[in-house]
Amino acid sequence: MSNLTPVEQFVLMPFLRLHDTIYRKTDGRIGHRIPGMPPSLLLHTTGAKTGRPRTTTLTYAKDGDSYLIVASKGGDDRNPAWYHNLRKSPDCEISAGPRRIAVTARQVGPDDPDYARLWDIVNKNNGNRYNGYQSRTTRPIPIFVLKPLKK
Repeated sequence: MSNLTPVEQFVLMPFLRLHDTIYRKTDGRIGHRIPGMPPSLLLHTTGAKTGRPRTTTLTYAKDGDSYLIVASKGGDDRNPAWYHNLRKSPDCEISAGPRRIAVTARQVGPDDPDYARLWDIVNKNNGNRYNGYQSRTTRPIPIFVLKPLKK
């Protein structure tokens, strides 16, 4: 069962699917930034079960040179598939606009001393939406810090 509200399910989700298609088809040239919305990136991972390449569009915030993404799944009781992909293979790539960047992912949970600070950054960046998602589930919603690899 979905924890999405009717507005999220019937308005936001179709819009996000369209955005995802445009962002992917243009290799990040269109869709990185949409007025009034947080910036988006394409997360390129390897499937934890299949070993196949996977790409997911996610909003992000920045903390220095690191990218912050949140495994909220709209407040669902289960983590998104990409969460498991990053846990198994933390070395991956992102596309922020047309730039493809190699990164290493580090999970940050509520027991980490930096979690509250990072949560504040991502939550404010996303219009306080993550607080609402957290109220829908009992699982602690993890944050991933995507640190660019040095060349």
